[in-house]
Amino acid sequence: METNLNTQTNPTVTPNKIHIATLMQDSGVGFGTSGARGRVIDMTDQVCYAYTAAFLQHLEAQGQLKTGDQIGIAGDLRDSTPRIMNAVATAITNKGCKPVNCGTIPSPAVACYGLEQQIPTIMVTGSHIPDDRNGIKFNTASGEILKQDEEGIRQQTVEIPAGLFSQDGHFLKAISHLPAPNPEADQHYRQRFLDFFPADCLTNLKIGLYEHSGVGRDILADLLSALGANVIRLGRSEQFIPVDTEAIREEDIKLAQEW
Repeated sequence: METNLNTQTNPTVTPNKIHIATLMQDSGVGFGTSGARGRVIDMTDQVCYAYTAAFLQHLEAQGQLKTGDQIGIAGDLRDSTPRIMNAVATAITNKGCKPVNCGTIPSPAVACYGLEQQIPTIMVTGSHIPDDRNGIKFNTASGEILKQDEEGIRQQTVEIPAGLFSQDGHFLKAISHLPAPNPEADQHYRQRFLDFFPADCLTNLKIGLYEHSGVGRDILADLLSALGANVIRLGRSEQFIPVDTEAIREEDIKLAQEW
């Protein structure tokens, strides 16, 4: 029996089934330029779980996933990201696979780790859009999903275990399926740059760094220093700041003038 997001889960009945195309329409969370994106309020635990389950089913149907396989997960610095990462990890665990928590690292870092390890990876990020929105990027073991993969995911019907979610789509029990962070993906990503660029190639250079809310800010500062630069830390934001690449904020223009 196919249900929509408004159907209450009853622990005494069989699992609910959700068709992803219907979920997209009901929740407003759909595929954008890169992965699934939507308002945080709409990206409930159940919606994120269902998207992840559909991705895994699609991989399985393509012969790219089997029980016991590892799947990397990473996220950005948005307030909603840890919750969504846990929903993703729960779907992976319930599929019989093993989530690998790669921590808070950039999208290319977790994708690169997946390519190196030949495993699928999932990145929870809304990129540059406002903090009240977020997204999930899916990567196969050979790279980011393509349009035909999106269509394959859209056609999936997934089972939602009875008693797992409340009527509003939140987990009924606060249980984390996200393991402790594994630093391997972060370390591999940093080492790629250190191996490529000549040692001390930035010696005698003074570089100003505004550490805004991009998830790669610490990696960037460390790499610049490791390559010999004198890094001047100009500022650091403790709150997520969206970036409009076509309209720089007045606050940032003022900061640049002061620097």
